[in-house]
Amino acid sequence: MSSTTALDLTRTLVAALEDKKGEDILVLDVSSLTPIADYFVLVSGLSDRMLDTLVESAQEKAREVHGVRGRIEGTARSGWVLVDFGDVILHAFAPDVRAYYDLEGLWSEARVVLHIQ
Repeated sequence: MSSTTALDLTRTLVAALEDKKGEDILVLDVSSLTPIADYFVLVSGLSDRMLDTLVESAQEKAREVHGVRGRIEGTARSGWVLVDFGDVILHAFAPDVRAYYDLEGLWSEARVVLHIQ
């Protein structure tokens, strides 16, 4: 996936997450720090149901707009669902799990592309 396409997919995911009332949406450009992805998209959901809805909406929009489907790891019940779209990785968290793993701190050298609180 080209960088432009990865950014387009990232924008699509953010729009889907905003539409479903995802909280504290953060996009990090990690392309210069790791070969695993160009962008991380982080979002919080206040319940298992909300996390499932956020992930389902992101998957649906990515498939509809870009013809891609992410690979899901984790469950809403665990508080962290990761969706790997290749160059873009979505992390959907329960707030306490997000604070515990502190990906923002771990990837503090990444460039913040967008932060919607």
